[in-house]
Amino acid sequence: MNASPPAPRESSDIRALIDARYADVMAACRAARIPLHDDAGVEERIRRTLLASDFAFEVLRRQPGLLAPAGLERLRANGDASTRAATLELPADEEACMAVLRRFRHAEALRIVFRDVNGLDDIDDTLSSTSALYEALLELALRWSESAMHARFGRPRDPAGVAQRMVVLGFGKLGGNELNFSSDIDLVLAYASAGQTDGARPLDNNEYFIREARQLVRLLAEPTVDGICARVDLRLRPFGQAGRLALPFAAMEQYYQREGRDWERYAWIKARPVAGDRVAGRELQDMLRPFVYRRYLDYTAFAGLREMKALIDAEVARKDLAGNLKLGPGGIREIEFVVQLTQMIRGGRDPALRVRGLLPALQACEARGYIPAARAKLLRSAYIFLRRLENRVQMLRDAQTHDIPDDPLCRERLALGLGYDTWEALAAQLATHRDAVSAEFAAVLVPEAGGTATAPAADTALWLAAREETLTAETMEASGFVPGADVADELTKLPRAAAVRSMSARSSERLERLMPQLIRAARDSVAPAASLLRLLRLVQAVARRSSYLALLDEQPNARRRVASVFADNAFLAERVIAQPLLLDDVLDPRIDQLPLKRADISAEIARTLGALDERDPERELERINEFRSSIAFRLGLAFNDGRADAPATARRLAGLAEAVIGAILALATRELAAQHGRLPGEGSGFAVLGYGSLGGEELGFASDLDLVFVYDGKRANAMSDGPRPVDGTRWYQRLAQRVMHWLGVQTHAGKLYDVDTRLRPDGSKGLLVASVDAFEAYQRDRAWTWEHQALLRARPVAGDARLGGLLAGIRRDILGTPRDPERVRAEVSAMRARWRAERDRSDAARLDLKQGPGALIDIEFILQGMVLAYASAHPAILDTPASSSLIDVLREVGLFTEAQADTLHVAHADLLQMGLACTLDLRSRIATRTEALDTLCAGVQQVAVDLGFNFAGRADGAAPLGVDA
Repeated sequence: MNASPPAPRESSDIRALIDARYADVMAACRAARIPLHDDAGVEERIRRTLLASDFAFEVLRRQPGLLAPAGLERLRANGDASTRAATLELPADEEACMAVLRRFRHAEALRIVFRDVNGLDDIDDTLSSTSALYEALLELALRWSESAMHARFGRPRDPAGVAQRMVVLGFGKLGGNELNFSSDIDLVLAYASAGQTDGARPLDNNEYFIREARQLVRLLAEPTVDGICARVDLRLRPFGQAGRLALPFAAMEQYYQREGRDWERYAWIKARPVAGDRVAGRELQDMLRPFVYRRYLDYTAFAGLREMKALIDAEVARKDLAGNLKLGPGGIREIEFVVQLTQMIRGGRDPALRVRGLLPALQACEARGYIPAARAKLLRSAYIFLRRLENRVQMLRDAQTHDIPDDPLCRERLALGLGYDTWEALAAQLATHRDAVSAEFAAVLVPEAGGTATAPAADTALWLAAREETLTAETMEASGFVPGADVADELTKLPRAAAVRSMSARSSERLERLMPQLIRAARDSVAPAASLLRLLRLVQAVARRSSYLALLDEQPNARRRVASVFADNAFLAERVIAQPLLLDDVLDPRIDQLPLKRADISAEIARTLGALDERDPERELERINEFRSSIAFRLGLAFNDGRADAPATARRLAGLAEAVIGAILALATRELAAQHGRLPGEGSGFAVLGYGSLGGEELGFASDLDLVFVYDGKRANAMSDGPRPVDGTRWYQRLAQRVMHWLGVQTHAGKLYDVDTRLRPDGSKGLLVASVDAFEAYQRDRAWTWEHQALLRARPVAGDARLGGLLAGIRRDILGTPRDPERVRAEVSAMRARWRAERDRSDAARLDLKQGPGALIDIEFILQGMVLAYASAHPAILDTPASSSLIDVLREVGLFTEAQADTLHVAHADLLQMGLACTLDLRSRIATRTEALDTLCAGVQQVAVDLGFNFAGRADGAAPLGVDA
């Protein structure tokens, strides 16, 4: 709530005007025998009201009773009009009813003016109070109309006999709960289904609701001696003025599927039920949501917005509306467009953006990171300023206008009422806000994009030659694409590709604009030929998806970024070609705000799944896959750009996998419970252990997951409580199978992960899921040393937290068992030598970054050997499975010297960096030997020797092949 504004510094003309009007109001009060006591500054507040509003003056002069004690209490009251409307009695006579409605509107509108100009309400309160007033008027008028119609024709019913009410949907400012003081109200009227009324003179529902609509409009909009209640605008309905006043839901759905246009999508963003059957209204909104919010990111919204803005600009020019607060440059509509564009593009996938009011929507866009904080602050400040000024302009004479009056006296009144000493001071602030909004709006529309973008003539000529099949390798090479033969061939093939030939006329036009720009972007990259070849494959992949073509056409930054990524990152390029949805990640303004914590990623997955209109496993699995691909792609970009190093990237990839496993387990548990019910007991009694690179938090971009499933054996014989009960053993077996299947199944968005479960007790011969007791017994009695090496990198990654804690304790006990250090060194060395003999792909010129001498596996085996040998004496070394952290812990307890720890740290980080880079370039993890690389690995080998390991010796066999530590 605002503080009372300071007393305005009135001119003599203003003072004379207000004195005269105050005297007139007091005279009307005396004539009506209404005593007015100046308690709590009533006179000053009335004077401020008269300064701001001629409308208020006319109402008070005609209805002085509004200043009686009860009237003053009403002016000061916080509650909106709905509470007073509930007790309003409407006479049966239509003319009398219209009079009551209009006087009620006048009294409530006066209250809104009074509270606004006296600082009792802020602009949000004023706009929402105005919206509430018109909602109350609509409901009152609708109920009166229904009563009159029911008396003549009975109640409308559907074919099943269920009674129906009209659905009144508010659009624009009313829908957004931010209605202007003197705005018209944009409505769309609908009803659920066909049928007829049940009276003595039955009517078809279509005719009934059309007549009821006419009655409703007449009650509100027909002028009487008391004026009107509301200006009703029904032109947003299907087919506009040519359409029927009210349509059944089925007809509306069909219209928007077949005929709906971009401007109608923008309009529906703010739509909400404001009177009548609101439950049915929400059902209609759910039905039409796919029309408003596309399933995929919708960059075609740029073109729609640009067309709408061009029409508005033409109207502004034709009617000389440059100073119009709503439609003019830097006006309210441009702020709305910036926010609604973000909602249109992303609202289909991010339900947090499906917000109706401008300020709540702006806040949502800022909170989700789509509109930068600085831009949001500027737009919010300008919007509040413009809406306050717009409302005061309308309060002046209760006129539906967005233009500043020319009259100097009115301008002075506006300025004083808003706390400015002069009109010039207010005008200067207005100009500042409008200039800022214009600049932000222009930046969002990206003026160099789309139809305004121009490519070099040479690149346009290359594309023309490709279309005419005259393009040669020599021409491409002369243009910077070397080697040129493949590029010329693929570029020539593109226009004749089936996907391109079947494009719509609009998409073809967009492609003609886009191709020279893509050629230019590829040429400017570090590898022009490779970049363009991959871009051509991408164009074919998205040829039938106009939204992705629109993104590349509309967004020059996206074009440049995609061309750059495609030039030097084959792995990420292939991901984008397979899943064009990832194109959005190239442009997402939140690209630098990577979710670093598992909890954040898990929360984001939950929010993503919550956006689904239908909760079925296939859709949820596809959405999880899209989410995983998006985060992994962002991590790849961050690594590629140098914004994240290898250890941090590997940790984040492991955190992502952990969150995905948790989501899949929750999905599998829900589906299994639906079929078979749940087992008794607290928690699920099921845990997933991550081994290998997942457990060690060193996951790569293409790594598989080493998983082990464990359950609470005490529930093995318990029966589930569902319609098809099964015992605990089978319940957990099916749960594990379902998790395995969903992690690896192919969907439209690809598959999540390859999963390896051979590290479970007894390997591939054992059961897929083991009880806790069986797991512990195996690890204590039958596990090989290499299996205890693997256990070192095991940790719970999903499932029952209590069970996970129990398994973590078992791991510590087993790994903390006293061992003969020399025997450990011998067994670990033998296993390493065997692995190297079987798997190392190094030669004289190249080094296997994982299996080669002194490479990553050597580092892992050193760490594992030291832990197994000395954990009983130094339990702290069991607390972390991650190699980089474990090096530090071993140094802290004195098992590594400073030099040894530094050597391993540097080698681990550098080798991991090179390995991830190889994956992103779709190369095997084999690097050309360099002096620096050989020195790095020699250092690791020396550390191994100094610590008593002999990784070069011969192995005599110990473990089954194909098992990773």
